[in-house]
Amino acid sequence: MNGSGGLRWPGSAGNSADEAWLTAIAQAAAGDSQAPLELLVQYLSLLADAAISGRRPREHELAIVRELGRRAAEQGIPAGRVVDLYLSAAWRMWRDLPDVVPYRDRDTVRASAQAVLHAVGEAIAVLVDSYQVATQQLVRQEESLRRELVDDLLRGDPDVAGIVERAEPFGIDLGRPHQVVLARPADGLPEGDTSASMLELFILDRFGDREVLVATKEGLLVVLIPATPPRTAPRTIVQDVGTLIHDALIRHRSGRQWRVSTGRPYPGSYGIARSYEEAREALKLADRLRFDAPVVDAKDMLVYRVLVRDQAAIVDLIQAVLTPLTQARGGAEPLLETLEAYFATGEVATDAARRLNVSVRTVTYRLAKVKELTRHDPGDPAQRLILHIAVLGARLLDWPTREVSHSAEVLP
Repeated sequence: MNGSGGLRWPGSAGNSADEAWLTAIAQAAAGDSQAPLELLVQYLSLLADAAISGRRPREHELAIVRELGRRAAEQGIPAGRVVDLYLSAAWRMWRDLPDVVPYRDRDTVRASAQAVLHAVGEAIAVLVDSYQVATQQLVRQEESLRRELVDDLLRGDPDVAGIVERAEPFGIDLGRPHQVVLARPADGLPEGDTSASMLELFILDRFGDREVLVATKEGLLVVLIPATPPRTAPRTIVQDVGTLIHDALIRHRSGRQWRVSTGRPYPGSYGIARSYEEAREALKLADRLRFDAPVVDAKDMLVYRVLVRDQAAIVDLIQAVLTPLTQARGGAEPLLETLEAYFATGEVATDAARRLNVSVRTVTYRLAKVKELTRHDPGDPAQRLILHIAVLGARLLDWPTREVSHSAEVLP
């Protein structure tokens, strides 16, 4: 393309009539496909040369077309639109050729048509291949940038200005409160799993045009989402986001078990890191406490975090209250499981027996054994609270599987 915007026909030596003809074709084709006419550089020239001389496109000409395909991908022009541009230019040129270059006989027309069709095929094949390669590179680059951004957000990168700048292309306004939701499949997250892409589409569809990031990290699905839906949200949200995400994951692959945890919302980049740590700790606490609920919320785990923070008191409580259970036949674990089920079912022995898959008589016997060994009655409200807190502490410290001490780590 010359400085005036015309397309130069090789061999025309600046012939203004030829350049005007090619430029008119380029402009018309660009108008049809709504793609930049700059993408036709060299393409129209090699088509015209094929029609006149019958030669096939040269490698340097196809290299230019290859570069144009890459450029189209980087500009975000749809592949179909680019192909439409090339096909539109081809039929327009072929339509005009008899007026520009008079053909003497039918054989000449047939040879010219074959040459043009070959040139069109080669050029579009190179164009599409280059476009696809560039698109794949862009996708990998975006995925890499997304992973890096998510990692830095979750760890609380101190370069706040840099984080804000990097988050902007993804539509993330760090001035708004965000929360982090974590999802973990019971069978692990295999390489190439499609749950992340499905989940992102689901959230965008459910909540409207929201600033959402979905990524994977250490076997978890990580969802970064604004704390409040916009006024333009297409549906009234009646469930919390953790339940919505859990239900969507269950529907995505029936039979797969998921546990979802939600951190509390906070503003700013440091708020995202704080919400992530809360969600991660909620997952660990739910595992240690053997919760059945598939969705846990960080705000509902605050009381257990209080226990975790005073580890010395937990150790003292376990040693003072529960250690006598180790004297029972079969050890402390069966009695601890019975107390856990009894408290989880609202102190109803029948429900606890069903939960444990044992007889009611077994449950009542074990509760009596607990009372005998610990001198604390599970049926007495005051003593029941002590036992309940001690059981929670035991699960947090993985007792009696491992011995407890004041130096033991609560959540390794």
